[in-house]
Amino acid sequence: MRTGHSQSFAILVCSVTFSVSALAHDPGLSSAAITVGDRDIRAVALFHSRDLQQLIKNDAASYPSLVNQILHLRHGGESLPSKLESVEKDVNDNVRFQLSYIRPPVGAITVSSGIIGRLPFGHREFVTIRTASGESLGDRLLSAHENEFTVLIASAAKSRAGSGFADFFLLGIRHIITGYDHLLFLLGLLVVMRSFLSSLKIITCFTIAHSITLAAATFSLVEIPSRIVEPLIAASIVYVGVENLLRGDDPKGRRLLTFAFGLIHGFGFASVLREMGIGSRPGVVALPLFSFNLGVELGQIVIAVAALPIIWKLRARPVFIARWARPCSAVVVLLGGFWFVQRVWMN
Repeated sequence: MRTGHSQSFAILVCSVTFSVSALAHDPGLSSAAITVGDRDIRAVALFHSRDLQQLIKNDAASYPSLVNQILHLRHGGESLPSKLESVEKDVNDNVRFQLSYIRPPVGAITVSSGIIGRLPFGHREFVTIRTASGESLGDRLLSAHENEFTVLIASAAKSRAGSGFADFFLLGIRHIITGYDHLLFLLGLLVVMRSFLSSLKIITCFTIAHSITLAAATFSLVEIPSRIVEPLIAASIVYVGVENLLRGDDPKGRRLLTFAFGLIHGFGFASVLREMGIGSRPGVVALPLFSFNLGVELGQIVIAVAALPIIWKLRARPVFIARWARPCSAVVVLLGGFWFVQRVWMN
């Protein structure tokens, strides 16, 4: 009977870490910033190059071929012809399309993506529409199933704040639930915690730390390339697993360690918003940042509340400590090591 409970915990750990994707990240995020001027409409669409590879050949010269598919604008049931102003690739491997359209008369404009249905399943595109003076006409998180929205261009319409809050709140929950590297780091910390108080302190330190760097990175106060952040996140998982193996139950100094590594994980969370262009445009930061982080925290709390009773119940059984505690930490080390190698040498 005791062995059955121990095995159930091992299955829990493996199912959390191995399911869906070893990459431990969302399938894709992009953004489009649309500015409605007096004479024309200009748009800047930002994609990571990996999201476009299945649509084009592996050379930058193929990107212009996507110009008529990137962003569709319709007025009165007719499509507005797009003109490619420029296409460039930046140091973070993002491809930036600058498009222009002739501004139609007063009325409604319907915006949709022409390629989101052809990108990896689950891809999201954050679209914002503003006047030249910076007034918000609307924003929406598009997906393959919800791929258009309409705004009025006569004057600044009411911002879709409620919709934006819900979109980014759910995105935060989704990111932490599918962020297997972040979850494995947290579970690696909690598996050696003996009490509710010690677990609460660990979760609080992690929350405060990653909230700090999430905000700093989103506001572009601190910028660290993802090619550095992602391997460091994997290294933090390896470190926690090794420390569990060497120092055993409830090691001292965990709060400081958690805070330090939490700062690194915050940069990882920020990559989601940065890939969507949040922070690169004034006035489109506070709401997405707040609601996304709130979603991350809620998802994190739900997972901890579900996992901790199982961990504590199993830790009360000597057979778990003797047979399964160290193998679980070894799994943490192996998965963290796999992600580290993958992110350093295979990307």
